Amino acid sequence: MAPLVNAEHQRRKPAWQRCAPGGPDAIGPGLVRTAQVIEDTRIAAVSFMDHYFQIGGVGSADAPMLEGYTALGFMAAHTTRARLGLLVTGVTYRYPGLLAKIVTTLDVLSVGRAELGLGAAWNEREHRGLGVPFPPLAERFERLEETVQICRQMWSDNNGPYTGKHYQLDETLCSPRPVSTPHPRILIGGGGERKTLRLVAQYANACNLFAQSPQAIEHKLNVLRRHCQDVGRNYDDIVKTILYVGDGLRSGDHDRFLRDMEEYARLGVTEVGVMPALERAEDWILMHCAPLVPELAAIG
Repeated sequence: MAPLVNAEHQRRKPAWQRCAPGGPDAIGPGLVRTAQVIEDTRIAAVSFMDHYFQIGGVGSADAPMLEGYTALGFMAAHTTRARLGLLVTGVTYRYPGLLAKIVTTLDVLSVGRAELGLGAAWNEREHRGLGVPFPPLAERFERLEETVQICRQMWSDNNGPYTGKHYQLDETLCSPRPVSTPHPRILIGGGGERKTLRLVAQYANACNLFAQSPQAIEHKLNVLRRHCQDVGRNYDDIVKTILYVGDGLRSGDHDRFLRDMEEYARLGVTEVGVMPALERAEDWILMHCAPLVPELAAIG
C-alpha cells in the first residue's frame, strides 16, 4: 500500500495561524521543507485541494488558500519522485482544453509525475465570490464527463474537433505530449453511486473514496464493480485509493491505523491519502508517516 500526503492541513488555532503560520512569506519555505521530507520518507504522492477560498472545518473563508496547480508546479521543482495531482480538480474552474494543457505542462516539467484528479465541484460560495458559473449538479456531472473525454482526446493521436453539449473545440492539439504513457493517470474522486462511480468505470484509471469505514468502502467498491460489468470494463484495471478520515493517525495510534489499512487492503485498496494535522506539515509527516512507510509497503 502506497502512502500519499495531502498538503492542506487541519488545525485548531485561529484560521490564519492554522493555515499559514508565520504569514504569507513563510508558505513557500514551509513547502520546500515539506517537499524535502516527502523525498526523504519516500511518500508516493503529494496533493492539494482545488479551492480558492479556505473550506469550513479547516478555517474561515478568508484564511489562506493556494491555487492548486501553481502550488504543484512549485512542488515539482522541489521533488524528484512523488506523483503530483489535485484531490480533486473542480470541473467548473477551468476550461477542459486548458486543463489538459495545464496537466500536460506539469507532467512534462516533472518528467511524468502528474495525474489528473477530477470531481464535480461543490463550493458555491467561492464560485459566486469569484464570478465562476455554478451550474446545477446534473450539469456539473455532464461537464465532468465531457472534460474527461476532451482530456483523453487531447492526449491521443486525434487532434480533430470535439463537439459536446457544453464544450466545442475546433482542435484538440496538445504539444508537447505528456511524458506519462499513455497519458497522466485520470482519477475521479467521490462516492456517488449513480453518477460518479459510473464515470469511474467508464473513463478513470483510479478512484478516490472517503474511508469512513471498511464496510462503507466495501459497499462502494461493489457498486463500482457492478458499473464495470455494465460497461464492459475490467474492475481490476482501476486503482482504488482512499482518503483516510479515521482517528488512527490523529490520535497517534499507529497500530490502529495499520489495522485499518490491513482491512482496506483486503478490499483491494492500494493507496491511502492522509492530511497533516499540525502547524508544520513536515513535522507531522516525520512523526506519523515516515515510520509507517515500510509497514504500509509490506501490507501490499
